[in-house]
Amino acid sequence: MSTVKILAIILIVAGIVGLVYGKFGYTRETHKADLGSIQLSVQEKHSVNVPLWAGVGMIVVGGVLLLVPNKRS
Repeated sequence: MSTVKILAIILIVAGIVGLVYGKFGYTRETHKADLGSIQLSVQEKHSVNVPLWAGVGMIVVGGVLLLVPNKRS
């Protein structure tokens, strides 16, 4: 299987996941302080919304890449 076909499948799967879930979240540690034996840290939770057009676009581009024939020299 060529790398273009693998990339196409990854794009299609990522597009479907983006459409199903609609957003993803991550946690970022922003501040850290050591006060003697006490350690303090602040973690912020962020979420990113995946636009509908991005999910559909990934599926379409992946589909086009799957349908394009391989050019072998």
